[in-house]
Order: sequence, then structure tokens, then C-alpha cells
Amino acid sequence: MIKNKINRTRITLDNREVNEPVRDELKEKKRVIWISGIVSIIFFVIIYLTLPYTILSWSGLYVYASIVSLVIFLFVLVFRYFSILIMAYLYITRYTVQDKNGYYPFISIIVPVYNESKVIESSVNSLLKLDYPNYEIIIVNDGSEDNTAEVAESLVGYKHGVSSNVKVSLINKPNGGKSKALNAGIQYSEADFVLCMDGDSQLSENTLKMGIRHLADPEVGAVAGNVKVLNRKKFFTDLQALEYIEGLNMPRSAQGFIHMVNIIPGPIGIFRKEAIYDAGYYSSDTFAEDADLTLKILAAGWKIHYEPNSIAITEAPEKLQQLLKQRYRWTRGIIQAIRKHKKYIINPTLNFNNTLVLWSMAYEALLWPFMNLFSNLNFILVALFAGMSSLVFFFWVGIAILDMMSALYSVAVEKEDFRLVPYALIYRIFFVVLIDVTKAMATIEEFLGIKMNWGKLERIGTIK
Repeated sequence: MIKNKINRTRITLDNREVNEPVRDELKEKKRVIWISGIVSIIFFVIIYLTLPYTILSWSGLYVYASIVSLVIFLFVLVFRYFSILIMAYLYITRYTVQDKNGYYPFISIIVPVYNESKVIESSVNSLLKLDYPNYEIIIVNDGSEDNTAEVAESLVGYKHGVSSNVKVSLINKPNGGKSKALNAGIQYSEADFVLCMDGDSQLSENTLKMGIRHLADPEVGAVAGNVKVLNRKKFFTDLQALEYIEGLNMPRSAQGFIHMVNIIPGPIGIFRKEAIYDAGYYSSDTFAEDADLTLKILAAGWKIHYEPNSIAITEAPEKLQQLLKQRYRWTRGIIQAIRKHKKYIINPTLNFNNTLVLWSMAYEALLWPFMNLFSNLNFILVALFAGMSSLVFFFWVGIAILDMMSALYSVAVEKEDFRLVPYALIYRIFFVVLIDVTKAMATIEEFLGIKMNWGKLERIGTIK
């Protein structure tokens, strides 16, 4: 007979920030103005001094500069593609011959929820199907305004799991954001390891068994999981499904090769609680608490692995406005996390690994979107006004081949739906450009100090 009820307990949770967020927006705006002015003056002086020595016409100079830009852009693109592909391949090759089974410590699964009444029951029921003998589920209701609390209350108790009985607990707390909800669950847990996820996600049956084996190594502080899109067979969601496989999971495999994953995704991350203590818990002073915590764990000297078979299935935005709003928040959150840890960028002696991670993140978040947009616009102008349409055409053919190759590899490695591969033909031309425009706007507004709200994706209940 399973005991169906758990006694109610009132506890006090310490949700204070380790470092209270402080931001002088006026000072930031003045700094942006000064830096922009100085850079503009430097470029003007360079142009003024070198222009008299050129023998090219204005049109010739423009064409010459465009060719140089095209070559540099193509070199950077190819180098980026193949470095990621090679490291991802080496990681998967090494991963397939490793044997780390037989390690089953007690794990607490933390499920933060806010207005998730449509999906919380199906999410918790899916967690009861995990093939793992020793875990519990802690639901943290972060002051939901719908009937999430009532639905979650009905799930509390000891439930039948695949290998054992699973304790399901509920913490009701005032609304304070996802970071503080996760901190509450982590502090309540008595396990040495915690899995943090989103309230709308579902995990694959082998998630715990495959992910926890990396933490048998005492130097590993966390394991990033594999996020997949559930609500497919629509234009934008299929593009996102390919993006998650090719644009997120493949780079994460490459980062796993050097044990320095730079962002543990919110829907699936397994942590050694000691590493979270060292990092000072989640913080709420950025809009990317997962990226911030990941950087703090790396800064504390821990390794972070990637587990492709620890899978979280989640809903993706189906409407363009929701998608752009989500990516806007992601971009600003990542930039905030980079700025928060900027001391590692300018001083590699503090933690060289963190310096490498932050420089790569800064390149991907700050430089690459502007480079991609500038190159696309410049090449279109060259094709239209300089009679070089054939050159630009072959350039796009080369890019399409790279994207198709990358998509085919990623889909094959993850044994995914090959129906997604043809989307690679429009992925670069349409989707990436759209996302890069959003990233560029988010970057500008972040450095101008324009305020933003967290926002929340409206769930449609597909995950049921």
C-alpha cells in the first residue's frame, strides 16, 4: 500500500541574491555615446588619411571592398562550420565507446511552474515514467494566477514509478521569477544532485540514467541535456526543430568535447548541488538565468558535459511574434550574462577556460549577427549594381551546401526526422536572417539600457 498523502510543512527559504543587481543605466548610455563617438572619429581619420593614396574610383573601391568582405566572411563561416563539425564528431565518437553505467545516486527533479495548468499534470506524469530507481519530484508553484496550484496539489503524494515509488512534493511561494523558484526547490531538496527543468517540458525515459553517469566524475559539476521541439509540422516550428538540432545541439556536442558547455538549457540540466553552492545559486539579475549559472559554474572550476540522450521535449512558439519575442529575450539575457562576467574577458589569468567561453559567446551574440546581416545586404547590393550576380549566386550555393551538409550530419547523428533536412535550404536565407535582425535590435536596445519585461510563451497544451 502506497501512502498517498504527504504532511504539509511550512518552511522558510533564503532567496536573497548573492550579489544584489546594481545597474546605472545613465552611465551605460553615456559610455555607449562616448565609445561610438571615438570609434567614428578613428574611422574618419583613417579614411581621410588613406583616401588620397587610392587610385580606385568610388565604384571600384566599393566592389573591391565587397570582394574582400565576401572572402573574409566565407573564410570565417567555413572555419566556424568545420571546427564545430570536427569537435562534435570527435565528441560523439568518444561518447559511443564510453561505458559509465551503474551509478544511481538519489536525484531531486525541480519543476518550477507559473501558470502552467495546461501542461503540469502531463509533465509530472511523464516524470513518473523515468527509468531510474532513486529520485523525487519537487513542484515549485511560483505564485501562479491560474489554477496551477490546484492541479499541482492533486499530484502530491507517493506515486508508482517504473522502478520504485516516487515522492511528489509541492512548494507554494509568492511570485519571484523562475530563478528564485529553482533556488527554493534546490534548498528544499536533500539530494546531492538536482535536475532543473521547465514546467512545460517532458523528459525521455533514459534522461536520468544517461545524464547522471557523467557526474560519477567528481570534477564534473553539471550536465547539459538535449532539447527537442514537440509541436512540429508547421513552418516555424519545423525550422526551430532543425535549429535546435543543428544550431544548438551540434555546437553543444563540440563544447562537450572540451567539457565547457557554455549554456545549460533551461528545459534540461543535471547539477551537482555542490557546484550550485559554489556558483551562488541562480540569480535573477539577467533574463538568461541558465547562461549566467553556467558561466558561474565554469568560473568556479567545474567541468560541464553534454548528454545527447538526456532529452527534454518542449513546445516551441508557433507564431512569428512569439518566436521573435522569445529570441529577443534570449539575446538580451545572454548579453547581460556576458557583461556580468566581463572581468574574465579582459583578464584571462582569472580563468582561461572561462575567457575562451566568454569570447566565443561574445562573438556569437554580438559580432556574428551584425556580420551576417551586413554581408547579406552588401552582397545583394553588389549583385544588383556591380554586375557580380553570378559570383554572389555561387556564394549562396556554397552556403546552401554547407547548411545541407551540417543538417544532414546533425539529423543522422540524432536519428531525427530526415524530413527536416530540406529546410536547410531556406534556413540560412530566411530564418537565420530573421533571427539575426532580432538579435541585432536586442543588442542595440540592451546597450542603450531600454527596459524590457520577462514575457511568457502562451502554452497551447500540445505536450499532452
